[in-house]
Amino acid sequence: MKKCRIISTLFIIFFGLMSCSQEMTFDDTPEGNFKALWQIIDERYCFFDYKAQEYGLNWDDVYGRYSARITPYTSEMGLFEILCDMLAELRDGHVNIYTSADVGRYWSWHTDYPDNFSADIHEKYLKNDYRISSGIKFRILEDNIGYMYIEGFDFKISESSLDAILSHFLTCNGLILDVRDNGGGSVETAQQVAARFTNEKVMVGYMMHKTGPGHSDFSDPAKRYIEPAMSHLRWQKTVIVLTNRSCFSATNSFVSDMKMFPNVVVMGDSTGGGGGMPMSSMLPNGWSVRYSASPMLDAEKKQIEFGVAPDIKIDMTESDMIRGIDTIIESAREYIKNQFK
Repeated sequence: MKKCRIISTLFIIFFGLMSCSQEMTFDDTPEGNFKALWQIIDERYCFFDYKAQEYGLNWDDVYGRYSARITPYTSEMGLFEILCDMLAELRDGHVNIYTSADVGRYWSWHTDYPDNFSADIHEKYLKNDYRISSGIKFRILEDNIGYMYIEGFDFKISESSLDAILSHFLTCNGLILDVRDNGGGSVETAQQVAARFTNEKVMVGYMMHKTGPGHSDFSDPAKRYIEPAMSHLRWQKTVIVLTNRSCFSATNSFVSDMKMFPNVVVMGDSTGGGGGMPMSSMLPNGWSVRYSASPMLDAEKKQIEFGVAPDIKIDMTESDMIRGIDTIIESAREYIKNQFK
């Protein structure tokens, strides 16, 4: 019978070194793949204690319920569906199964909530004469307020582009930084942008790493800092960061970090979460599984896995949307204008 080994190794995630557990061997059968996945998550997933507290997650109970659905005759597609259903119990958008035929994913972190963003309405604000640099779209609105839209941190943003964008806004009364529908990407890129909004080194949060197979086996929280981009332009006036539930992963941590700066106001809906740095492992049948391995905390050592709350909660209203108005952008503009009354 074909067998596959899942080897625990040493790996580095950003700030720390994480050592995993002993070597495991499983058969390439429906039951073997199920057990392999359950044990990988059991030993390496980082939010068991938090989610047991939040909604009563019991991973041992999950094993009993889903193992009962596995038989020696379970088809490949049937196994995929069972494994996806089991992983959905974690309620984590960073947890996926990758096969040649499909990708298992959990999307309720944003699909169960209002969009609070309309691409069609957004185009009306950008118009046809917006500028674009390193993927960032930007323009000056009619009331002399700067507007920049970052739709992803999954591409490289040059320092010269950020200099050019902020230079374009020098005479503006304030800045709206829109990251709605930004699903994340590189934490380093997000921190690079955040560094343009502080004049001093700021402790913005913490990170922990798994130190063993137990659900509570973690290193002590290590502080995370944002340092100012000293040799480049930095924004000195009010900045309103616009958010919705589709702000995830690196964008989730970006919003948490930005909230630590005195000239920043976060407006819109809570972010979608994704507060764990992901890692991947392989099942005996060759399927890849991704999971949250290292939790990120805010500056008060609170979890950000289920999202970051805005300073000012604003939803897009149906009446505004019918008229082609973005309620959240208009609220940000009004906030900045009120500072000059």
